[in-house]
Amino acid sequence: MKDTVLKVVVLFFVITALLGCSNTNKSSVEPNQVNSSPVAENTTNVATSSEKIKFKTEGGTDLFSLKQQADGAKLVDGKEKELVRIKADKSGKVKFKNAADKTLGYVVTAKGYWKLENPEQNKELYVLRKQNNGGLNLEDAGKKVVYQIKSDDNGWEILKPNNQLVYQVKVKEGKTALKNSSGKTVFYTKSSITPIAFACFGFDVLNREQQAALAYAVNLTGGQ
Repeated sequence: MKDTVLKVVVLFFVITALLGCSNTNKSSVEPNQVNSSPVAENTTNVATSSEKIKFKTEGGTDLFSLKQQADGAKLVDGKEKELVRIKADKSGKVKFKNAADKTLGYVVTAKGYWKLENPEQNKELYVLRKQNNGGLNLEDAGKKVVYQIKSDDNGWEILKPNNQLVYQVKVKEGKTALKNSSGKTVFYTKSSITPIAFACFGFDVLNREQQAALAYAVNLTGGQ
């Protein structure tokens, strides 16, 4: 009788030990299955960043393009000639150079504004600043308003300080267009870009390289 009881006790401990090992193996396998999904998300982000933003004349001729890259963008003309290289670092600062690799300036992104600086980074040139009314102002180094940017039903209006209309940014049927004060299209894009970033190309006080760098910085933050 004692031998039988002893065998039962031993068998019980053996079964318990085997079940414990089985549970341990399951728990060690499951984390590897859970951690597999972020790789697919990163692949999607890289693919999105390679989009080319084409700007065309009203007649459909290629005017210039902003070629998105992993760490920035390139602005090229209608014949694919490089005009400016744009690079963004982890802090959100955007550096832009010409085709000869000469630094032309910087765009610094901060809460509520985007600041355009000279190549030496010791002088503030222009600031695109958000306003409490939901609009924005482009200010010069002396904080004087150069343009007011106000939203309307179909996009944005670019106005002088005296409220004289300079340009309109209209968004309709998948097309974002820059129109002059007479309503004529200057150029447009069907590519994905935030309207307020697109509006930067209507700041005539800036050269094309500065416009592109500012537009890139604004678009990078979604205009926020």
